[in-house]
Amino acid sequence: MESRINFFAKGADAMKAMYGLGAYLAKSPVEQKLLHLLYFRVSQINGCAYCLDMHSKDLRAAGETEQRLYMLDAWREGTVYTNRERAALAFAEGVTKTHVSDEVYATAAAEFTEQELIDLTMAIITINSYNRINIAFQTPAGSYQPGQFKS
Repeated sequence: MESRINFFAKGADAMKAMYGLGAYLAKSPVEQKLLHLLYFRVSQINGCAYCLDMHSKDLRAAGETEQRLYMLDAWREGTVYTNRERAALAFAEGVTKTHVSDEVYATAAAEFTEQELIDLTMAIITINSYNRINIAFQTPAGSYQPGQFKS
């Protein structure tokens, strides 16, 4: 697959707003490892190879196990995820697929504060946007190095 446009270079001015969301989320009370787990799951749903490469590497660098990464697509059946992670994953899937049921929201609200729910929503919106950019412009996957974009 060949890149259509190097959006991150040619669209640098447009990306400033997205980078601001990343800076905001870096200070979130939601655990960074959990945010990366959500980024990975949402990227699975959207089929974004670039983001799957990036977040799998960042998760492994942060100590995530291979087992939990391999099972993420079937997290409901796995026993290796906490209740907090399960609530976040269900919420992320709902936001990504455009429907958060009352049950999913209530479960998430039991695990997260209102501020954390706001931050989770912003994180999910952000990764969905990155997925769509990378898919639209066919950003090549495979060369990402863990922590490459940390400021």
